Amino acid sequence: MLRRPLRLLLVLLLIAGAAYLLWPYLEQARRYSALLAAPTPAEGSLPNPLPGQRFVDTWGAARSAGRRHEGVDIFAPRGTPIRATTPGVVLNVGENRLGGRTVMILGPGGQRHYYAHLERYREDLQEGDWVQAGDVVGYVGDSGNARGTPPHLHYGIYTGGGAINPYPLLQGE
Repeated sequence: MLRRPLRLLLVLLLIAGAAYLLWPYLEQARRYSALLAAPTPAEGSLPNPLPGQRFVDTWGAARSAGRRHEGVDIFAPRGTPIRATTPGVVLNVGENRLGGRTVMILGPGGQRHYYAHLERYREDLQEGDWVQAGDVVGYVGDSGNARGTPPHLHYGIYTGGGAINPYPLLQGE
């Protein structure tokens, strides 16, 4: 007669222990799910990643090797802090041939926000970090194929279908 309650107690303890161990993973999955389900930014809703700096629409401008520009360039003094335009999770902190030092953030609706030509990254920024809109992700530079040009940020937005023009989404300064 005592065996049945003990078995039930043991099962409940095992479930509680498993829930305790799995909770961080479940919470992470919940955050990702909410991020992916959030609406994508509407026109004029994103803050300027370089507050106070003016910019123009450089989307589609000709680039080397027959490429077209897939973003906007925002010029600013070297070392100016670059701020995340959306909440999200850092997908990549690293270098590539064209962008030089770059940061990629997964934002609302699964859009990827790309920050390129950085002088340096925020010191403690790592893949998997969660950021809020306005958090510093790096500093303006001229790395990658921008070496020798005036310091600027290349800001791009990518969807499952490819690059989209970020200019209409950004708030003008």
